[in-house]
Amino acid sequence: RSERFSSLSSGSAAPGPVPEGVIRLYSMRFCPFAQRTRLVLRAKGISHEIININLKNKPDWFFEKNPFGLVPVLETSKGQLIYESPITCEYLDEAFPGKKLMPSDPYERAFQKMLLEHFSKITPIVFKYFVAVKDGQDTTALKAEIAEKFGKLEEILSKRNTVFYGGDSISMLDYMIWPWFERLEPLQLKDSLSHTPKLQRWMEAMKEDPAVKATMTDPQTFKGYLQLYLKNSPEACDYGL
Repeated sequence: RSERFSSLSSGSAAPGPVPEGVIRLYSMRFCPFAQRTRLVLRAKGISHEIININLKNKPDWFFEKNPFGLVPVLETSKGQLIYESPITCEYLDEAFPGKKLMPSDPYERAFQKMLLEHFSKITPIVFKYFVAVKDGQDTTALKAEIAEKFGKLEEILSKRNTVFYGGDSISMLDYMIWPWFERLEPLQLKDSLSHTPKLQRWMEAMKEDPAVKATMTDPQTFKGYLQLYLKNSPEACDYGL
């Protein structure tokens, strides 16, 4: 695994073709969506290189990799491009050997995808909450909404009576939702888990996972990044380097 830590900005030259036997990930160090893909690359032990993109000052050529201009994007040595985080993760799981992260049972696969749909409604609220706190707005309603959604996730773990969402070992959904839980502390939402003991246990178990450990960002560093990000600073993506 090789990573070019400082990000490529507008005016930078496009990187050359992807070497044989490696897959390239266009990422950004603090992006939770790209962290999903990084978790799967690590969990499956896939040989990869990472190129970070400055999302506040994107290179023109990056829109040829993904018309939406977002990370994560995977590029293969054949020049194939795959984007949208759940799609990149499923692709890696199917295209590479090693432990399968998606369940083999069709219902269980559908269940994880449905749960991911539910979770995708939480991510914008979490960010909205953080911005509201920074702006000194009343966040009571947003906080209640987040707590209610976390309550649903708690319920599922209770009903299934397992440590992880797919059973007693980590599967795809755990990695898909982890990046936001990792960021609860810097987003000032740690106490929204006070009534969810199963979710707390899940978080502790996740923190023991090698892929989670390898991709984790220190909360202080993430806070520093967020402050710059909210100011639209082109320095945000390289914070702490």
